[in-house]
Amino acid sequence: MSSKKSLTEWSTIYNSLNWHLTNNPLLEPMKSILLFSFNDLPYRLKQCFLYCSLFPEDHVIVNHKLITLWVAEGFVEHVEGLTPEKVANSYLMELIFRNMLQQRFRGPLVACKMHDLLREIALSIAKKEKFCAVHDGSETVEETGALRLSIQTTNGEIGSCTGISRLRSFLVFATGVSSFSFSNKLPFDLKLLKVLDLEDVPLDCLPDNLTSLFNLKYLNLSGTPIMELPESIGKLRNLQALNIRLTKIEALPRGISKLINLRYLLAGRSGKIIGVRMTSSISKMKKLQSFGYIESEGNIIRLIGNMTQLTVLGISNVKERDEEDLCASIQEMKVLSKLGLWVADGEEFLRVDALSSPPPTLIVLNWSANWKRLEEDLLPHIEALPSLRSLWLDNASVRKELCFNRGFVKLWYLQFRNLALLKKITIEKGTMPNLQFLDIRSCMTLETLPQGLEHLTKLEGYRFDNVSDKFRESVEEEGVDHAKMLLVDERCKKYTNKSIPIEDFAFTWLKA
Repeated sequence: MSSKKSLTEWSTIYNSLNWHLTNNPLLEPMKSILLFSFNDLPYRLKQCFLYCSLFPEDHVIVNHKLITLWVAEGFVEHVEGLTPEKVANSYLMELIFRNMLQQRFRGPLVACKMHDLLREIALSIAKKEKFCAVHDGSETVEETGALRLSIQTTNGEIGSCTGISRLRSFLVFATGVSSFSFSNKLPFDLKLLKVLDLEDVPLDCLPDNLTSLFNLKYLNLSGTPIMELPESIGKLRNLQALNIRLTKIEALPRGISKLINLRYLLAGRSGKIIGVRMTSSISKMKKLQSFGYIESEGNIIRLIGNMTQLTVLGISNVKERDEEDLCASIQEMKVLSKLGLWVADGEEFLRVDALSSPPPTLIVLNWSANWKRLEEDLLPHIEALPSLRSLWLDNASVRKELCFNRGFVKLWYLQFRNLALLKKITIEKGTMPNLQFLDIRSCMTLETLPQGLEHLTKLEGYRFDNVSDKFRESVEEEGVDHAKMLLVDERCKKYTNKSIPIEDFAFTWLKA
């Protein structure tokens, strides 16, 4: 008899988990322990924990996304001197510390996951308390009183929905679906909705009544084939987070500047990085903290210099003539923590002479440019940054040898990509003492492993992809770096992320 099970059989096994938790007396001790752990949580943490059950089984949730959702829902208390995101992050760390959530990684991104048993208990509690409900798309969603709804469909349909106009969150997960339609309107009246998450849903078009959701605080359209936002998007005056990355949107409407409460705007298309075009009204968005990718054109870079509140910034299509305004604007951003810059094409060269001191708060730096005198002008400033945790060097004009001989004390993720001339990397002892992930891609002239790799005693993972034949031969048996490769492998064995499954590398830094 075949050991393979049909979809129906697997569904039966999955559904039986809930039945056993409810009816199997042998599982009562385990259930009691898990319930005790839940009941021991403070009220706000209970809300945050139950919210995680809206995600599909085994779903890995990026921490930043979860934190933004909690803030939009209003789960986070006000703490003097701390941003809502920092308070929410403390909630998340507490849930992980209590083993209510499991820490995971999506590439270099810190993420989390809910254990299957805990998810079943959370769903059971959430149903009783009318906190949230999960449905597949085929069934009719009847009056439940649930304040949050997750539709997890495999056929691109949503059954009829009645009596759920009180919804606060509506999430759709459309796995393996090629098309999806709301029939021009959302299937129900959602005047109280705060969260609408349609990530990767193959929408035919945006619902006509989208901009009537005046209480909406979080709108995620990333990965959808949407080509434009309506001019009326400005009606969503309470919107705090808008994610349109990896869509087909090329330009933002003028109405976007009316979103006076917007704090996060993630945009841009994949492949060769292309940001969205933005009008000069950008400077009106005084609460905007995270912004990228925006395309450099006109006087946009100069205007960005007035947005000193920015903590995350990504700019594409940067040109050589932008360098003076670019350096001046970056110098003004004293709280900038993440910066990504992409040049217009491989022939453009940027000088950084005017950037005498990058913002000391930088923790993520993504350079994609032919930087003149990278080693002399840029690295000495970067290596001294006290908070830098992630460094991405792409398409940089470097010498045949690149030497890191000091600094980078907090760096934990380092990526080299498309360094066409680079033949040798040296990392001297004592440099990058906390590096955990090393990612080398498309460096076709690199001949060996980085010299000094053995000094990275905290290395947990690596990725060497699209490298030269000489590089591959050096790590194979009898190769010059074979022993070093064995040492690195042995060191990484105890970690689950030895080989790093990076998603679209151009955008991960925005969410880190």
